Amino acid sequence: MPYYFAYGSNMNVARVAARIGATRRALAGVLRDYRLTFDKASRVPGIAHANVVVTPGSRVEGALFELMSPAQIEAMDPFEGHPHEYLRRRLPIHTAEGLRDAWVYLAAPGTTAERLRPAREYLEHLLAGEPFLSPDYHAELARVEAVADLDEMTLAQLGLSRHSPR
Repeated sequence: MPYYFAYGSNMNVARVAARIGATRRALAGVLRDYRLTFDKASRVPGIAHANVVVTPGSRVEGALFELMSPAQIEAMDPFEGHPHEYLRRRLPIHTAEGLRDAWVYLAAPGTTAERLRPAREYLEHLLAGEPFLSPDYHAELARVEAVADLDEMTLAQLGLSRHSPR
């Protein structure tokens, strides 16, 4: 079965279900030798989405979804802006059950910038991944400086809503 590793807003299981339907299961996973950044430029100036960048010795924790069918990763592509905003690559993910190759979205060249911050509502989706994260990693995410009080129109531009996990 295919796997998908989520390190950003898709760590929220409800968000994934709303986007691609039920998955077989989700478990904790670690992408080694990468680090989480908030440098993926969004459609709103100054606002970031999550990204991972190669950084030897670092690690990114997240949710590893075992998909019901290969079509589910293709269904996720439009939500991730594949192939223009994010590229999809297969990378090894470490789990308590061993190594699994999984699809991971990486920011496409030319789509990152410095001094960006995530929206508070976006960061809340990452924090919803708590069941898949170590306490220290979750606490580190909770300390990320986020932009609060965005209006509904701006949230919609970011693919976010206060009323729906999708």
